[in-house]
Amino acid sequence: MKVKSQGKRQEARGEKAFCFYFSSYIFYTMVIAYCLLPIASKAQDSIKSPKIGLVLSGGGAKGFAHIGVLKVLEQAGIKIDYIGGTSMGAVVGGLYASGYSATQIDSIFKSTNFDKLLQDFIPRSSKNFYEKRNDELYAVVLPFNKFKIGIPEALSKGMYNFNLLTSLTRNVRHIRDFNKLKIPFLCIATDIETGQEVILNKGNLARAMVSSSAFPSLFSPVEMDGKLLIDGGVANNYPIEAVRKMGADIIIGVDVQDGLFGRNDLKEATKILAQISALQTIEKMKIKIKNTDIYIKPDIKNYGLISFGEGDDIIRKGEEAAFAVYEQLKKYGNKVDFKPNNLKVTIDSLQIKNIIINNLKNYTRSYIKGKLAFKEGDKISYESMEKGIDNLNATQNFSVINYSLEDDKSKDDFKLTLAENTNRTFLKFGLHYDGLFKSGVLVNLTQKKTFFKNDIASFDLVLGDNIRYYLDYYIDNGFYWSFGFKSQYNQFNRNVAKEISSLNLDATGMNAINVDFSDFTNQAYFQTLFTQKFLIGIGAELKLLKIGSQTLVSSNPIIDKSNYLSLFGYMKYDSFDNKYFPKKGWNFSGDVQSYLFSSNYTGKFKPFSIAKANFGIATTIFNKTTFKLEAEGGLSFGKQSVSFFDFVLGGYGYNMIDNFKHFYGYDFLSLAANSYLKTTGTLDYEIFKKNHLNFSANFANVKDKLFQSVDWISIPKYSGYAVGYGLETIIGPIEIKHSWSPETSKGFTWFSVGFWF
Repeated sequence: MKVKSQGKRQEARGEKAFCFYFSSYIFYTMVIAYCLLPIASKAQDSIKSPKIGLVLSGGGAKGFAHIGVLKVLEQAGIKIDYIGGTSMGAVVGGLYASGYSATQIDSIFKSTNFDKLLQDFIPRSSKNFYEKRNDELYAVVLPFNKFKIGIPEALSKGMYNFNLLTSLTRNVRHIRDFNKLKIPFLCIATDIETGQEVILNKGNLARAMVSSSAFPSLFSPVEMDGKLLIDGGVANNYPIEAVRKMGADIIIGVDVQDGLFGRNDLKEATKILAQISALQTIEKMKIKIKNTDIYIKPDIKNYGLISFGEGDDIIRKGEEAAFAVYEQLKKYGNKVDFKPNNLKVTIDSLQIKNIIINNLKNYTRSYIKGKLAFKEGDKISYESMEKGIDNLNATQNFSVINYSLEDDKSKDDFKLTLAENTNRTFLKFGLHYDGLFKSGVLVNLTQKKTFFKNDIASFDLVLGDNIRYYLDYYIDNGFYWSFGFKSQYNQFNRNVAKEISSLNLDATGMNAINVDFSDFTNQAYFQTLFTQKFLIGIGAELKLLKIGSQTLVSSNPIIDKSNYLSLFGYMKYDSFDNKYFPKKGWNFSGDVQSYLFSSNYTGKFKPFSIAKANFGIATTIFNKTTFKLEAEGGLSFGKQSVSFFDFVLGGYGYNMIDNFKHFYGYDFLSLAANSYLKTTGTLDYEIFKKNHLNFSANFANVKDKLFQSVDWISIPKYSGYAVGYGLETIIGPIEIKHSWSPETSKGFTWFSVGFWF
């Protein structure tokens, strides 16, 4: 019994020991499991949710396909963890990383005017009167140095693009580390000096995107951190390795690059440049495709780098290519937890605390701030900031304009870096034909900073049927009083109204005579700007007017050969968005000129004055249809006016010198008197881009001493109508107009080619 009880006790102790050890095992197992749970959880999450990297290649307008792919990725519920892009892939990727959805990016691209982007469009309202004249007179502008003609480094400096992207990325304007964007991001540029790729993952996001997409010949190189950068596609158009290094487990790649073209397709500069880039990357791309987990190649071979007008079709091609691999995409999607981007753009206002400008050699801080048109402490819109940058860009005085907005305690410091343009001499060319001055080729030489910092010297020589010239020297002091000197010579031979001469032709029965007309005018003036659109000025003029005719049988064919000295004052306002085909804006000009002395060839001179004014307004009344209304008038007053300074109306398409005015329904220089009143209405319809159909009607009273009675408010004595077609081209407008008047039995068809000069 004792042995049995002892055995039972040992057995009980064994059971207790077993229970103790088993309980301890369970306890330690649970502790270890608890400790390892986060690691296991992370491992499990890693298996279930790999990090997705998106690679977007460059390809110009073909990069629109990226938008279509992004739409499908969102539909599949795929959360992108990293984005790397090149060129257009950098632009689309950067916008997506900053918080925009694919649909929002689609809307942005559809509302962007890519013609303006490629041309680096500067609104006409940002240009002063000299800059307006420059853009509306010359078709080609080339740098000229040491008697050698250069060519511009690119079609565009990229300022329009930079302004646009700066505005679009305003919500992340203070972020300088792209890993801190909503989606970590990088893009690729190429160092033009070394040919090496440059990874851009820090700095100003808009500047990085512009650098990555600076396609050679289309956009100027961009200077960043001491490097001169161009399109990243030259060095690495598909940055898969860089995105892997960011931490991506799975790579979704979208390839919109061209393959190699055959010789028959290499007929465009952009295709040749793209081919040169592809020659260096085509072999590397084969390896990169193999290392891409989901490779998407839209069928866009029929589109080019600048096929921006076909954006909708290219986006659709991107969607189709993504849907082709939709089953693969769904493996990495989570529609339940996925929340697509939907950026709410911040209020369009900036509180400027400081304006920081780098030191310049030839331009003062006050000059720069005057062009910006805002100052420290101002609350401005992005539109106002862009207008200030456009004002600077319009001067053509700066080869580099770089700016950023830096965080300063809930306000913004505006940091501006400028590089002065080293090109000071330019050759400019124009071409024109009209029915009065006939054909002419314009050659211009412009020199900046000839004698003073802010001066501009310009000389126009017109070669053709009537040789002419125009010399202008101007010291631009902006909103302070500026000084200028002008000299010009104009000539033509034409049948003109008998009223333009001082001869009594009634006995001859002639209504017109053939004259040789020449005008040599020199002016010195002071003027000041109140805004880019409004100026006033005063000055003195010395004019030599020579008029002769071989029509008259006379021993002396000279009608007049006199010098005239006068004083003048003027004011101008011009907010038209286009000189020749305005859609909005208005203009006003008025001047008074007093002729005080003359060499008096005719013996009939007595001091007199001429006052004239015109007003015009343009508005878009409905889609593509614009109405422009103009009113103008003039009169002479004093002891006795000289008939050679009368207002002379008729014709269209020529540069209106002296008091010559356009008038539909009558031939060139047909109506003349010392006073007139005229109104014109034009309805213009843009049938296609830059193609205009228009109808015009004008009415006038033209009579000596018109305003000394109530005749000026009577029913207009003269009227005329015109239908026309106009085309906006690089050399200026090309127009044809057919004109007629109820008062005459004749119709006139006029051709005008190129800018008026």
